[in-house]
Amino acid sequence: MTDWNPKTLAVHGGTRRSQYGEVSEAIFLTQGFVYDSAEQAEARFQEAGPDEFIYARYGNPTVRMFEDRIAALDGTEDAFATASGMAAVNGALMAIAGSGDHIVAARALFGSSLTILLDIMGRFGVEVTLVDGTDLGAWRQAVRPGTRAVFFETVSNPTLEVIDIAAVAEIAHAQGALVIVDNVFGTPVGPNVADMGADVVIYSSTKHIDGQGRCLGGVVLGSREFIRQTLEPYMKHTGGALSPFNAWVMLKGLETLDLRVQAAAASAQKIAEALEGHPKLSRTLFPGLANHPDRAIVDRQMAHGGTVIALDLAGGKPAAFAFLNALTIPVISNNLGDAKSIVTHPATTTHQRLPDDQKAILGITPGLVRVSVGLEDTDDLITDFRAALDAVPAG
Repeated sequence: MTDWNPKTLAVHGGTRRSQYGEVSEAIFLTQGFVYDSAEQAEARFQEAGPDEFIYARYGNPTVRMFEDRIAALDGTEDAFATASGMAAVNGALMAIAGSGDHIVAARALFGSSLTILLDIMGRFGVEVTLVDGTDLGAWRQAVRPGTRAVFFETVSNPTLEVIDIAAVAEIAHAQGALVIVDNVFGTPVGPNVADMGADVVIYSSTKHIDGQGRCLGGVVLGSREFIRQTLEPYMKHTGGALSPFNAWVMLKGLETLDLRVQAAAASAQKIAEALEGHPKLSRTLFPGLANHPDRAIVDRQMAHGGTVIALDLAGGKPAAFAFLNALTIPVISNNLGDAKSIVTHPATTTHQRLPDDQKAILGITPGLVRVSVGLEDTDDLITDFRAALDAVPAG
């Protein structure tokens, strides 16, 4: 398996077949496991082997297949699957930090990630410093001896800043800090961020990995030592494990992940280019555009521009709402990475609880719309977006 390319790993990695030799992975819908003897139960609780299981909160054969497959695909030693993407973020951060510890994080983060860092971890005495993730000088100034970890989204939500993973990792590692990254917008399709210096990689598998709006899930990837000795004890006692059924859905999603992401990214590129410069837009943000401020980093560490575009309507919230309501193909929701194109107004939904001054610093304007490009016909989407923009009243 170590010689297989990513497309092959995404289909076959981590497969375990029962005595029946099934083609599609089996779903083991069980919360517990039976032992042949009391002695076997004792031995398993002392140290379970790779195909020995105790309780579904600790591990399950279907879940383990998903963990092994995504770890092989992402180039890490191990993985732990979680009930949601936020369970993965919370687990990765809470498992390593305690009272008096220091974490440095990029300021541009999903709203729930900021809540974990500033509100929840703050209540437990963890000091958190927020920085401009694209400013390497700010990272150098903030990371200090004893800093426990740095945390950032490789491509920020929703303004699509692209952070130089290798450069931040060099700064963090020089002070002995772990590098924890959320790579949801970067996707597992492309260069492995672990090769660029990330110690711990997080995905909301709800997004591109499932990719069809069915199930919640998440996963934390890293070294075997980190996953099994640091993360697993925290996760198995706090109950954030992925269900076997959802793990099976994620396994099926991995089989077509490359095809879906490549198609959506190619479509997003054409749509961004077609809409750039439209008179109703003050900004078109997309990592694949030549004028993206982080374009040099995009070329170094991304295989594509991603599947998400940010459109800033010049007329503010009224224009953004008029645009959203005029669309006929994309649906208004708050997910991304789906087969269906999804449009979101971050200022009033995913990031609505941020104070206005923080929204302004992050570039989350009243007119900003996040567009997650799906698998519909690209020309149909371009026509729909243009018609919706034309329907926005003149400023």
